Amino acid sequence: MMLVHRGWLLGAVLALTGVAHGAGDPEKGKLIVTAGDGSGAPCVACHGLDGAGNDLAGFPRLAGMDAGYLVKQVRDYRSGARKSAVMSPNVDDLNDDQIADVAAYYATLDTAPTSLPSGAPGALALGEALATKGDWDHYIVPCETCHGPGNVGVGSDFPKLAGQHPTYIKQQLKAWKTGTRNNDPNHLMLAIAGRLTETQIEAVAAWLARQDPKGGK
Repeated sequence: MMLVHRGWLLGAVLALTGVAHGAGDPEKGKLIVTAGDGSGAPCVACHGLDGAGNDLAGFPRLAGMDAGYLVKQVRDYRSGARKSAVMSPNVDDLNDDQIADVAAYYATLDTAPTSLPSGAPGALALGEALATKGDWDHYIVPCETCHGPGNVGVGSDFPKLAGQHPTYIKQQLKAWKTGTRNNDPNHLMLAIAGRLTETQIEAVAAWLARQDPKGGK
């Protein structure tokens, strides 16, 4: 019954949240990433030319992320639907074509190697359980239900979590938990993050960060 329920949930979510995005030009995107658009800092200042990001600063890894997902997030920063004192002023003058170009560039990059954060065995075991099995007694759905096997992402609505920096994962889970981020499809993350404890957030972030971004074992 559990497998049927999880499969139904993923199918229903995908049916409700499909978003179409135009294809961008990676070469034009690279120019914006490296030089900016003249009104804000270039993307490389925080995310790097290779899209590796920076864990200590909380800047996410963008290499290999789905282009449609990146397009939506940047548009949300631009519109104010997603808040960031860093991102919003640096993307507010980008037009839709430029956003698509930048997203296409980062999507074409090979996923950067994962630097393995430290984690106590007990915490990592808890993180793995949450990511792959969930905590159904507390209505916490496993991450894989929406983010796919290996948590490597599903389409433009459910981003790759495997190999993402733990600091960024924790920041976003806490933002959903407090309601300061609410641009997720059908508010699924608002509901799930609200049920996670601080210990669970730390654990699942540490475990996901240690996973292969390409889904390998």
